[in-house]
Amino acid sequence: MMDQNFKGLKAIFLNCTLKTSPQKSHTRLLMDVSVNIMKKEGVEVEVLRPVDFDLPVGVQPDMKEQGANKDDWPQLYKKIIGADILILGTPIWLGERSSIASKVIERLYAMSGYQNDKGQYVYYGKAGGCIITGNEDGVKHCAMGMLYALQHLGYSIPPQADAGWIGEVGPGPSYGDTEWDGKTLDEPQGVNSNFTNRNTTFMTYNLLHLAKMLKDKGGYPSYGNSRKDWDAGTRWNFENPGYR
Repeated sequence: MMDQNFKGLKAIFLNCTLKTSPQKSHTRLLMDVSVNIMKKEGVEVEVLRPVDFDLPVGVQPDMKEQGANKDDWPQLYKKIIGADILILGTPIWLGERSSIASKVIERLYAMSGYQNDKGQYVYYGKAGGCIITGNEDGVKHCAMGMLYALQHLGYSIPPQADAGWIGEVGPGPSYGDTEWDGKTLDEPQGVNSNFTNRNTTFMTYNLLHLAKMLKDKGGYPSYGNSRKDWDAGTRWNFENPGYR
């Protein structure tokens, strides 16, 4: 088996739980499966909960300029843009991603006018994925929206870029719970799910492979996708068909 060297890569995990630190987060437990793989591969990893930050609602880079008393987004953005990989984690509530996850995506969108040194949109050359936990259903539904948003902003999405765990229909133990309804469970809920463990592992390595390829190549070539060049009049092979 060919050895892979992922040292030098940086990953940031944003756990969009509604629970502030240090409360137990089921989403964090599953994220740790991916986190631990990356750490063993020599990747620099940081895990943060956006709910621990003051993040006003809005789609501007710094909402203080729009009247907010405080906005921690600029400091959080520095960590995000300094990483090669972004993984958004969220619980499912009423079949949807958390309100915090939506807020983070909106704040990511706030930077969509920024450009890298090639004149490309600022998230070009970075890989993105998502991890989702909950009961009943919604993993694929939440992943669709989150991965669409990331790629629309410029993140590159590898194959199998989402992973998750859901419980049975109706109230029940969440991922990692060791007791439910006053009874001790035989094992922490969900941790031995072959499907979840396989998908989380595949997602992690696919993100690492894509991030390494992009970093080794210096990101995407700017031919045909530079906003700076487009605004300067470059059209490459585009020709306006006009009206006939």
